[in-house]
Amino acid sequence: MSRGPGFRERLLQRPRLRLGLAVAWLLALAALSWVAGQALEFSGDLRRFLPDARTPEQRLLIDELGDGPGSRLLMLAISGEAPEALAARSRALHDALAGDARFTLVTNGGEAGLEAFPEHLLPYRYLLTDSFDHAPLDADTLRDALDARLQDLGSPAAGLVEPLLPSDPTLEVLALAEAWQPAGAPQRLHEVWFDRAGTHALLLVETRAAGFDPTGQLDAVGTIRETFAEQARGSAARLEVVGPGAFSVDIGSRTQTEAQRIGLVDTLGLIVLLLIAYRSWKMPLLGVLPLASAGIAGLTAVALLFPGGVHGITIAFGFTLIGVVQDYPIHFFSHQRAGLSPWRNVRGLWPALSTGVIATCIAYATFLFSGVDGLRQLAVFTIAALVVAALATRYLLPGLVDPSPPDIAASLRLQRLWHWIETLPRPKWSLAVLALASGLAIAFAPGEVWQNDLSKLTPVDAASMQRDAELRAELGAPDVRFVLVAQARERDAALAATAALRPELDALVANGRLDSYDMAARYLPSAELQRVRQAALPDTPALRAMLADALAGSAFNDDAFEPFVADVARAKTAPPLTREDLAGSPLATAVSGLLLERDGRSTALVSLSGLDEPAEIAAIAAHAQQRSPGVELRLLDMKAASESLVVEYRGRVVAAMAVALVLLIATVWIALRSPHRVWRVLLPTLLTLLVVIAVLRLVGVELTLFHLVALILAAGLGLDYALFFEHAGDDRDDQIRTLHAIVVCTLMTLLVFSLLGLSSIPVLRAIGSTVALGVVFNFVLSLLVARHRGAIEAARSEQGPTA
Repeated sequence: MSRGPGFRERLLQRPRLRLGLAVAWLLALAALSWVAGQALEFSGDLRRFLPDARTPEQRLLIDELGDGPGSRLLMLAISGEAPEALAARSRALHDALAGDARFTLVTNGGEAGLEAFPEHLLPYRYLLTDSFDHAPLDADTLRDALDARLQDLGSPAAGLVEPLLPSDPTLEVLALAEAWQPAGAPQRLHEVWFDRAGTHALLLVETRAAGFDPTGQLDAVGTIRETFAEQARGSAARLEVVGPGAFSVDIGSRTQTEAQRIGLVDTLGLIVLLLIAYRSWKMPLLGVLPLASAGIAGLTAVALLFPGGVHGITIAFGFTLIGVVQDYPIHFFSHQRAGLSPWRNVRGLWPALSTGVIATCIAYATFLFSGVDGLRQLAVFTIAALVVAALATRYLLPGLVDPSPPDIAASLRLQRLWHWIETLPRPKWSLAVLALASGLAIAFAPGEVWQNDLSKLTPVDAASMQRDAELRAELGAPDVRFVLVAQARERDAALAATAALRPELDALVANGRLDSYDMAARYLPSAELQRVRQAALPDTPALRAMLADALAGSAFNDDAFEPFVADVARAKTAPPLTREDLAGSPLATAVSGLLLERDGRSTALVSLSGLDEPAEIAAIAAHAQQRSPGVELRLLDMKAASESLVVEYRGRVVAAMAVALVLLIATVWIALRSPHRVWRVLLPTLLTLLVVIAVLRLVGVELTLFHLVALILAAGLGLDYALFFEHAGDDRDDQIRTLHAIVVCTLMTLLVFSLLGLSSIPVLRAIGSTVALGVVFNFVLSLLVARHRGAIEAARSEQGPTA
């Protein structure tokens, strides 16, 4: 025991030993940074901030958000030039991307007829068409078709019909292309897609990478933009890229940029503030060490514990820790003075400091059980950072500081400030009035208290979401609020169940009660139906006999339709077409978006647009369920599913906060052991939470998950302020030193979160503005409530005759 203090004293007296400790500390940080860099993998998957799905509706929603084909779609809009030039740009970009392995589909509406139907799938047209379901392919059908083709050859359509005629006299390719045309497809100008105004050429791209695979999407989106930039160099043409993948790339880029900018400004602000506060160039350098230790420790912890990727929001949120972690060295610096050993100084501060750290860590530890991966990452990052920063301040920082700096309590400015504060009245009943007013504001403020819109939980800004909705509407994307779902173990069963709904859905469309619908069975009939159509096709000898009969007296040569005979023969013996066979074709996107397969089950979706009476569709689904044994058929309201997901998410977070509050009170109780002292410390924090929520409600803010996270952080800050004011006791000098430390901490924290409140990312803006409000109210209320009442009496006694 005697050797410890001796070594510490020698450390303070010998600059070389202190320099050696600083170098060792920096080397340890460098090593830890290397470990973090090797293990750290960034993720932009927004599903990390969504709870685990519990209901079928929620599971479908989460699957579509992350791995569904919709998450892979990028919508491109080219503008800035005349329509003819834009069409040329569209074709050039299409041709450049079409052969790139990063993309499974690139389409701009320029594919029509044979081009829309891949050559290797042409024989399957006789298994996909319903033209012969009620009228068989016989001599009469062929004769009528050949007569119609003769008329076509004499019409303006001859150029389109003539290439198809030898292999497709009944024009099934065109019939299928027309049947597959989306009801709301964009207009075609100059042979490519344009918006309704004719000012934007449109393309649709499906990436091979999933929508929230940040690396794959960064590569894909970067390729699109670089290719266009090269093609459009020197012109006025502009390219917009929207969709989940583009949002993921944009979020990652903006988060990284803003985090770097905010981190830089915060670091400079900390340095300037410490220089002003302590009039020493050493303090900023020493104060950065615990901060750096905290940040690197947090990164290393999440990198090692979450190998699947750390979300960018977690990293950005980590920069806000500068607003918490910097409190620890600042309190130490403000209380250090000549005649007081740094080790003894930090030992005296440790009860208040450690209580604050433990309480804040407990609050975040509850997120480990929230069922939300993003919150678990935040908890691990925060806990690791706070613990390391506190331990670094306790056991390393005292060995580096100057043991005899000027005493902060001797500052005349601070003494005058302290005397002014002492004249302020102590709030009593006014606190109850404030609490009551805040409660009434929360209860009666106009508007909804909670934001249940799932899109508002994402970092995507409103303008981007609006543009995404506009382009989806231009490209004929369906309204996906109501979706009919057929689930079965076999793909064919799910396809057949939805196909059986077509007569009733067609009747609703004809009656105007439904605008349009879409289903995978439109493009890919079940294998059973394909086999039925296969069996109905004539064999080659029979088909030749039918043709000979149909051609008798015709202007066509006897051997003109040999390609047609060959295609029917291939269709007669071909294995049924599957979704895997559609890869690389325009049909692949349509089918994959409406036919999902996961965990050994197939889900066939029927998208519904312009639905007036959901109950009518629900009744149709219930009736069809009885006709389809082994298939689960129901109508899903995806808006209700998303709202239920948000409500469940919030419920978990609120439950975690309630547990955190109980544990926080228990921690403070164990540390202070006095109901009066515990109440004096907790009251400013609890009242601040109430006031902040009231202010947010009064300005029309609907609360989200991120406001709740910010409130926990604000509570941790307020608890620190109150603990240190209470810890200062009634000694005037100690209260002045504490006042100095908390003023510096408050200014630094206010800078950090005010900058965050100005962020362009809604999530960071919500956190920043909420915590900034909490900092102000926590400081004022802690100053008025948590300081000991005996301080002014102690000062007066010092100024009396015995002074």
